[in-house]
Amino acid sequence: MQQNWFLGDLLAQLFDRRGQLHGKDDARSITELCEALLSAEGEVSGYQLASTVLDRYRALGDDEKILFFKYLNEELEIDAVQIADLAHHYADNRTIESFKALSEAVEPRRQELLRRLNQPTGATQDLVAMRVDLLRIVKTHPDLRRTDLDFVHLLRSWFNRGFLVLKQINWDTPARILDKVVAYEAVHQISDLEDLRRRLYPPDRRCFAFFHPSMPDQPLIFVEVALTATVPGSIDDVLSEQRDPLEASQAQVAVFYSISNCQKGLAGISFGNFLIKQVVTELALELPSIQTYVTLSPIPGFNTWLESQREDDALGYVSKTILAGTAPSEDLRAMTARYLLNAKRKDGLPIDPVARFHLGNGAEVHDLHASADTSRNGLAQSSGAMVNYLYELKSTEQNHEEFAMHGTIAASRTVHSLAGATLLTKPKETTA
Repeated sequence: MQQNWFLGDLLAQLFDRRGQLHGKDDARSITELCEALLSAEGEVSGYQLASTVLDRYRALGDDEKILFFKYLNEELEIDAVQIADLAHHYADNRTIESFKALSEAVEPRRQELLRRLNQPTGATQDLVAMRVDLLRIVKTHPDLRRTDLDFVHLLRSWFNRGFLVLKQINWDTPARILDKVVAYEAVHQISDLEDLRRRLYPPDRRCFAFFHPSMPDQPLIFVEVALTATVPGSIDDVLSEQRDPLEASQAQVAVFYSISNCQKGLAGISFGNFLIKQVVTELALELPSIQTYVTLSPIPGFNTWLESQREDDALGYVSKTILAGTAPSEDLRAMTARYLLNAKRKDGLPIDPVARFHLGNGAEVHDLHASADTSRNGLAQSSGAMVNYLYELKSTEQNHEEFAMHGTIAASRTVHSLAGATLLTKPKETTA
């Protein structure tokens, strides 16, 4: 039996190699190859055609990539007039045939092209990388957003929760994946191998990531977890080199202190809400002693908001003192509470992106901390302030619904009190 497997693998490699040579010899342009892939020829030799298209794309320069995306955008577009006619026909004649014709017409041909391109081994990762190029190019060619919508539509179906695999990353994880954790860490930079070890090896540390079967060595998103005795108020304490590790069985709090999206090409496809909920489930089974699940999160938009308040009659002076680093911690916490609860976008949702994420998952704003992140980035984005979002399992669903339907922000009494607290910092009275 093993000899048969070996022979089968050898033949597969030979045929695949022969096909690769044939693809390199194909003189057709990339757009001609795409048309062939969409035709009856593509149904017969789709695997090889798709491989050739993806190989050609990787060799394109920026100007050629723009032309390729314009081809997708214009030549593989829907026919609006045809759709209108078919819609009128279906309204008058609701047969299966008319429904099928309308359904096929409303889907741009580029969606079918992307599906057929996704046939070879490794093609999914190639298409994710292709979207990275598209997101960069669309900034100067906004009409290409139509094509990006089709990428998002397909990527959401290919990367839906049913395909994702949760894996724990630890010190024994292959180095090729650990290297990616270091590279993708987006919240608290990992400085060296010893720093990585401190986050993965001790018994009171966990790291979990989602993977996709078609990209087994590429984490999609990962979360770093600290197991603690109490709710922490400083990332400096959580990551301290001098801290004494806690036995996991003694932990009462699980702290999600860093969540990093790894694939730029999957922007707009959310995994974080699924990740946190599944990690909570995993930890609850492993460590029943844990009673509290919180984050220790950055507040990335806070200082930008303070800058916008400089001329405000009520908040301008204290905003300036916080930005100057001279405000008391009470005022920093009070202003952070005002920002998280009251600073809204035009659609009524919080300005802060991290707040939108956790509140959208059903968490509540639990507590606020001054001097919690004294790193250069922490001081630059939030004057050192950080926030705990609490995941209370009994109320996350209701909190999520209230936030989604009415924009209601769940917050503790402590945070509500801070938002209404009298500010200590007062403008100095000028003398005549």
